[in-house]
Amino acid sequence: MAQVDNIVTGMAGRYASALFDLAREQKSIDSVASDLKSFDAMIAASPDLERLVRSPVFTAEEQTRALGAVLGKAGITGLSANFLKLVATKRRLFAVRDMIRDYGKLLDNAKGVKRAEVTVAEPLGDAHLTLLKDALRQVSGGDSVELSVKIDPSIIGGLVVRLGSRMVDGSLRTKLNTIRNRMKEVG
Repeated sequence: MAQVDNIVTGMAGRYASALFDLAREQKSIDSVASDLKSFDAMIAASPDLERLVRSPVFTAEEQTRALGAVLGKAGITGLSANFLKLVATKRRLFAVRDMIRDYGKLLDNAKGVKRAEVTVAEPLGDAHLTLLKDALRQVSGGDSVELSVKIDPSIIGGLVVRLGSRMVDGSLRTKLNTIRNRMKEVG
């Protein structure tokens, strides 16, 4: 349990941990993850659903009733639906996206997956993505690495990599700024 405590904390983490334990007992951690991911995407895509989730104006009964209809249409049932309804009943729906994020962290930890965010100036080819994944896998101690690649032409070239709490900025923009600052110090 101490290992889990380091991964998720706070109220959202406690809810996510409880759900993860139940899902593991029922051998449904992947299906619950899929349902939660779908629900999170629904919130992101619908301002009305986000308002329902975040607004304290709605009563627990109103949130639970509306949530039941949304979950039914989305095909989210079983443990996932029961969990989301419980969260609404307990007036904690405002934190559901944090709970979903924390559940994802627990799932990644259980499967030995690390997440990396890579920012590049231009899209990478498959060969470069494979090399980057292999390098990050070695740095992370052999864990599987899932990449999220963002394109940002303002970095000019190179890349910026975030892996867990570590960040390496090898962008051309940063190198040019460093040179500019050193030249100001000299002159």
